[in-house]
Parts: sequence; structure tokens; C-alpha cells
Amino acid sequence: MQITQHNARFASADQITPDDLVAIHAAGYRSIISNRPDGEGGDSQPTSQALRAAASQLGLQFAYLPVKPGQITADAVAQFAQLLVDLPGPVLAYCRSGNRATSLYQLAQQGAPAPVPAAAQSANAARAATAACAWEGETWDVVVIGGGTAGIAVTASLLRRQPNLKIAIVEPSDHHDYQPAWTLVGGGAYDVTKTRRPMASVMPAGVKWYRAAATRVEPDANVVQLDSGVRVAYRQLIVAPGLRLAWERIAGLTETLGKNGVTSNYRYDLAPYTWQLVQQLKGGTALFSQPGMPIKCAGAPQKAMYLACDHWRRQGVLGKINVEFNLAGAVLFGVATFVPPLMEYVKRYNANLAFSSNLVAVDGPARLATFEVKDANGNVTRVEKRFDMLHAVPPQVAPDFIRDSLLADEAGWCEVDHATLQHPRYANVFSLGDVCSAPNAKTGAAARKQAVIVAENLLAARAGAPLAYRYDGYGSCPLTVEKGKVVLAEFGYGGRLLPTFPLDPTRPRRLMWLLKASVLPSFYWWGMLKGREWLTRASRG
Repeated sequence: MQITQHNARFASADQITPDDLVAIHAAGYRSIISNRPDGEGGDSQPTSQALRAAASQLGLQFAYLPVKPGQITADAVAQFAQLLVDLPGPVLAYCRSGNRATSLYQLAQQGAPAPVPAAAQSANAARAATAACAWEGETWDVVVIGGGTAGIAVTASLLRRQPNLKIAIVEPSDHHDYQPAWTLVGGGAYDVTKTRRPMASVMPAGVKWYRAAATRVEPDANVVQLDSGVRVAYRQLIVAPGLRLAWERIAGLTETLGKNGVTSNYRYDLAPYTWQLVQQLKGGTALFSQPGMPIKCAGAPQKAMYLACDHWRRQGVLGKINVEFNLAGAVLFGVATFVPPLMEYVKRYNANLAFSSNLVAVDGPARLATFEVKDANGNVTRVEKRFDMLHAVPPQVAPDFIRDSLLADEAGWCEVDHATLQHPRYANVFSLGDVCSAPNAKTGAAARKQAVIVAENLLAARAGAPLAYRYDGYGSCPLTVEKGKVVLAEFGYGGRLLPTFPLDPTRPRRLMWLLKASVLPSFYWWGMLKGREWLTRASRG
């Protein structure tokens, strides 16, 4: 529990538990307001009823005013303001991260009926907002949240177009990863150390690097709050922090990762362990899981299975291993065109597919994985499965500071127009990469195309010109079906095929393996991150 005191009468906090209430009561608080809808965080989230009952035993008042991420309405602000009048103070309001509770409080204090759409703000109002923060430091032309693939690529693209832009990047990590190669690492086909470089080595020259994490975005004030206490003011904002791997949503998984036969190619330190397990396994059961969408690189969970099976086949032990792929969804791949060639490999490897089977718990020492299995009528049962090796993929969500901000859509992602990638309510905000709400596949290839769209449209917005560039939903998933062959799936919105090469895209090819394993990593470091926009096909509307 992290409490932020705003004044003598009000404080906000992240999710509280019944056990926290004793300390809250001892600190002098007399009332609790819950702004987090029940069920938002799954089984681990205490219900408002449980908290109300525990609060009542301590003599604390309790009010339930649920607000969905990014959906603060005028009515919610009015109700919150009235609760502050009616409830005995001091009052503590909470949500997932504290951001929604804080936003409600600030809007109530301002007397604002609801967040003001940026499109309706005058230039004078925007200047006044940034001027109010001038004492906290320089106001940047552009602030980019995130130093990952999307953040670095779009910054490089902007500076190639306008080198005099004053840009700041907010990124806490001291290293930058080429994550697409981790699947190859897990299949024994790539050196993991070649996937990581110092963050300083990829930062575009001339940008300001805030080595801190963003904790809050205040789009009405044009300010980003950092965990260092610094408030960074901007004229335009690019939101590209990626997504969060929610390992904690699978009970017991965090405690057993990297041991007891439990691994995941979704982490730098675990991908080598995947290869170790694959080499060691000579018989038994190998389970592979895939959570509900959206996830980054939707093909990665099954690619781990294909490369493992190919190794076992070459070693002559595949017939002694029971391979099972558990998918939370109902299809093997989201673009139907590529399902038949993938099914050929599923059959070749004699792998069992378990659809609507979602991994929810892992007991590493006992080598047991628990899945929630949904039948055709929607009934859910829990099934335990023993394993010798488990490749687990965690659920994936937007970072909390975005989920609980005024920028979020109802699902918690940074809301954007799917074509222009501009925020629909805040005209000076753009987003790209895994965090944005566009319904494309969350891949590095998508970010490569999106970087051009955002760079062109952001500069057009700065100049007061129409946003002429349109994103077609392009994404690419090189499906490594065996060591040495790849099915290169390239597609856009609605599953429309968007192949780069004039070849049958459903055929596994050695050429595409060379592209995946050799060409793309070099292009990533020396091309994409440097603003070189080869084969972007950015289209004008």
C-alpha cells in the first residue's frame, strides 16, 4: 500500500486489503472511498463488500464509487465531490494505482465536470497549462514515454525530419533489448547476450534522457510525473512505454520461474533456461501455454513449441514426449490464412492442442499446472496437469499509470484513432507500440510502421495541418516452425494479407529464416533505431 497525502483532509492510495485497514485507521483516517470496480484485478483483488465489512468493524465509513480506466465522467466527479463533503475526514480514496482516485480529487477541486478534450482547448489554455509548470523545469517540444522499440524509433524518425526539435525521453531501464530474438535463444539458435545493449548506446543524439519511470500523466496540464519526483512539461506527448507482463496473475508462477522446469522466452534471463530444458528433456510431458489476447508477438508461444519439437525430433526423442499447447483462445492463430500450414507442423510434431484452456496456477515443486477450461456452454472447470517442462506466457496489460489515466480506453490501453494514432480527446497526444489501443498485432514490425505515421502526423499537428498519414494495421510475425524455416505472416487490420515479398506467404522458407535470424537483428540496431525507414509503406489518406 502506497499512500499519497494531498492535504490534511484527503489522501489517495493504490489497492488496499482488509489487512491494511488497521494501519489506515491507526493513521487517523475516518473514511474510505473505493474507485476500483470489483473484479478488475481478478481473484486476488479484495471485493468492495469485504473491505466495507472490515472497515465497519473499525468504525471507518466506506463508499463505493467505481470508475473504469479512462472513463471518468461528469457524474462520477460530482459524486466524488459530494462524498468529500458528506464523509468524515480525513478521507482515503483508492484504486489500482491511486491515479484514478487522484484524478477524481483534482477534478472535484477544480470544479471541472469532466476531462476537457484537448481538441476543444484553445492555444492560450495550452500555453497557460505549460506555463504553470515552468518552475518545474523546461517545457519540451515533445516528451516520449518509453525507450523501447517504439519510443526510440519514433524519436529517431522525428529528428530525421526536424533535427531542431527539443525532445525528452522518459525511460528507467539502463539497457535496451531486441526481444524478437529471445524465441531463437530458447531454441538454441541465438546468443542471448547479442540481444541486449546499453540504453545510452541507442539514445538518439541530442535528446534529454530522464532515467526514471513515469508514474502519472496529467494531460489537462501537459505534464508527466516521474517516480523521481520530477514533473516534466510537454507541448506534445508520445506514449510508448510498452505493456506489462502480469506474471502475478498466474498463482505461484513468479516463485518458480527459472527452476522446477518452468520457463518463459518472454524474459531475457529465462530464454537460455528454455534451451537448457529442451536439451535435457528426453521423455515425459512438455506443456506450452498462451494467455488471452492481446499479447506481444502472438505467435511467440507456439514458436517456442515448434523449435523445441524440432530439436526433439532431430534427437529422436519426440515420440517419448507428450507435447501439449494450451491456448486461452479458440483458434491457433488469429489470421485464418496461416492456420493450415501451422497445423501441418502441429501434426508433424504430434502435439495436442487444448483450446479455451487458460493457465491460472503453477506448483513448481510438485510439477503441476492448473488450467481453467471453458466448454462450449461457457462453463469453466479447473484441470490439473503434470509436467516435466512448462513454457509459460503471462497475461499482458497496459502499465498501471496508463490504465488509470485519462488517456486510457475502457480496456486500459492508451486510446488512439486507429488510422492516425492520435488520441481522440487530447489532440497533442499520440501513441504507438504495444500500449496503444489500435487492434493490430503487437509486434516490433508494427512499431516500425507506426513510428513513421506518428512522426508525420505529430509534425503536421504542430504545424496546424491535416493529419495525412494513415496506419493500415500492418504487423509481422515470423513463425519459426522449425530450425531453418519460417512462415512469414504479414497482415493488417481485419486479417488482410500485406506481404512484403512476391512469394506465397504461407510456405515455410529458409530465406525467411535468414531474414529472421540474420538480417532483421542488424536492421533493427543500425536501421530502425536510427530512423532509417526502409519498406515502411506509410500511406497518405
